[in-house]
Amino acid sequence: MLRQDINEALKTAMKAKDVRATSTLRLILAALKDRDIAARGEGKGDGGIGDDAILEMLQKMIKQRHDSIEQYQKGNRSDLVQQEEEEIEIIKTFLPKQMSEDEVKAAIDATVTDIGAASIKDMGKAMAALKERYAGRMDFAKASQLVKNRLSAG
Repeated sequence: MLRQDINEALKTAMKAKDVRATSTLRLILAALKDRDIAARGEGKGDGGIGDDAILEMLQKMIKQRHDSIEQYQKGNRSDLVQQEEEEIEIIKTFLPKQMSEDEVKAAIDATVTDIGAASIKDMGKAMAALKERYAGRMDFAKASQLVKNRLSAG
């Protein structure tokens, strides 16, 4: 389970005295604990969030760091850019291999066909199906644009 992998990685980083990995993994675990508490508040059990939700959280953390990098580059803070890039690499180790653009397009075509999506009105249904099938393996912001183009053309 992903949660155990993150905890094991933290122990390894602490033993190796890897400061960047230790701090990044602690950030991940803190965010995970916040999500678990929120899920409990919504009555979703005590087991914590599942792997799909963890993958989604990790992707959001990477996106936040990309946004920060953009800001730091504008502010000429190369030291902070490097820190964010290092954190992204650590977070990425817990994500499954990302699909190539061609694989994403093929997955979209297959999903649109499977669910019988015919127009832009089916966009939400198509995105939900993609998230269910390919959680953590594709950038859903980019996929959303591709789905929109596919449904607009079809």
